[in-house]
Amino acid sequence: MNTHTSVSNMSASTSAARQYVEFKPINLARWLIWGGFALVLVFAPMLWTSSLSHTMLSQMGIAIIVCLSYNMLLGQGGMLSFGHAVYSGMGAFLAIHTLNHISDGVWPIPVSLVPIAGGLGAALVAVLLGWVTTKKAATPFAMITMGIGELVWAMSLMFPEFFGGEGGISGNRVAGAKPWGITFGPQVQLYYLIAIYTFVCTALMFAFTRTPLGRMLNAVRDNPERVAFVGYDTQMVRYISFVVAAFFAGIAGGLSSLNFEIVTSEVVGAARSGAYLLFTFLGGATFFFGPIIGGILMVLAFVLLSEFTKAWLLYLGLIFLFMVMYAPGGVASLIMMNVRVAAFGFLKRLVPSYLLLGALTMALFATGGSLIEMLYHLQLNAAMGDELTFMGIALNVRSVASWLGCALGFAVVLGLFEWVRRSFATKWSDVQTAIEKEIKRREAAL
Repeated sequence: MNTHTSVSNMSASTSAARQYVEFKPINLARWLIWGGFALVLVFAPMLWTSSLSHTMLSQMGIAIIVCLSYNMLLGQGGMLSFGHAVYSGMGAFLAIHTLNHISDGVWPIPVSLVPIAGGLGAALVAVLLGWVTTKKAATPFAMITMGIGELVWAMSLMFPEFFGGEGGISGNRVAGAKPWGITFGPQVQLYYLIAIYTFVCTALMFAFTRTPLGRMLNAVRDNPERVAFVGYDTQMVRYISFVVAAFFAGIAGGLSSLNFEIVTSEVVGAARSGAYLLFTFLGGATFFFGPIIGGILMVLAFVLLSEFTKAWLLYLGLIFLFMVMYAPGGVASLIMMNVRVAAFGFLKRLVPSYLLLGALTMALFATGGSLIEMLYHLQLNAAMGDELTFMGIALNVRSVASWLGCALGFAVVLGLFEWVRRSFATKWSDVQTAIEKEIKRREAAL
C-alpha cells in the first residue's frame, strides 16, 4: 500500500514537473515565414531604390494593413461590408488633424504616433456606429454599411470645418521632435515607419485569429444559431470584432495621411470601400495571407496599370470576373492548392498545361486588349491620329484589317484556351483522385 502510494505520488510529481519543465517544439516554419516577411520589409527599398519604388512600397504597406483589417470582417466573420472606407477615412482625417496640432505646437507628441491617433479615432467611430451596424448579419449588414458609408461621405461635404470641403485638409509630416535626425521628410524614412507598423499590425491581426474571440468569430460566421444556442451573444462578437477591425483600418488611414500629407472626402467614398472588397477577394479572403497579396495587387493596379492604359478599370473588372468564374478562392487559394499538389509530387504532371495556359492567356490579353485599346483610342484619343501600338503590335483604328485581324485572333485563341482549360480540368481531377488515394494508403499504413 505504501509502495503504491509512493509510486502514485512520484508519478504525480513527475507530471507536475513536466508542466513547468517541458516546452513545446519550436514552430520552425512559422519563424521562417515571419522572419522572411521582416527581411522583405527591411531590404525591399534597397532592391528598388527609385523614388517611385519607395512611394509604391509605402502604399503597399498601407494597403496590406487595410485589406487585412477588412478581411477580419469578410473572411473571418463573414460580414460583407460596403463601408469599410468610413473607418480608414475617419482615421486619416483624425490623424491629419493630430498632425496639424503637432505642427502648431499644441500637442507635444512624436509624428510616429500619429497613426495610433488615427486608429483610436476610427475605433471610437466604430464604437458609435458599430452597434447599429452589427444588429443584423448577412445582406442586411451589407446594406447598413452601404447606407452608413453614403451618410459619412455626404457629411464630408456638409461639414468643411472638419473635413475640409472639396479641397480636403493638408498637413506637414516634417514636424515635432526629430530624434536621431529622423524627420520623415525623405520617403525612405517614412517607408520604414510604415514597414514597422505593417509588421506589427500584421502580427497582431494574426494573433487575433488565434484568440478565443477570433475563434468565436469564425463560429459566428459558420453557424450563428449554434453559437447563440450555447449561450454566446453573436452580435457582441461581431461588434467587438468590428471595432478591432476599424482600429487597424484607422492606423492604415493615419499612415496614408502621413504618406500623402493631404486627406480629401474621397477616402470615405464608396469607390474606396469597393476597392478594399475587390482586392481582398482577389488576394483570397479564406487565407490570412490572401489580403497581403490583394494589397500588393491594389497598388500595382492603381499606380502601374492606370499608367499603362486608360482602360485599366475595364481590365480590372474582367480580371475580377475571371477570378469569380475560375478561382473564387483568390490567388491565395491557387497557391495553396498547388502547394498541396507539389507536396504529393504530382505538380510535374500539370506544368506543361500551366505553361500552355499561360501562353494562351498572354495571347488573349494581346488580341482582346488590342480590340479594347482601339475602341478607347477611337473614342478618346482620336485627335492623336489613327495609329497606335499595343504590346508591340501596330494598329490602325480606321483599318478594317486591324479590327478583323484582332477579332479573328481573339476568337481563335479563346477557343484554344477553352479546349486546353477543359483538358487541364480533367488532368486536375485525376491528380486530386490520385492524392486522395495516396492519403488513404498512408493512413492504412499507419
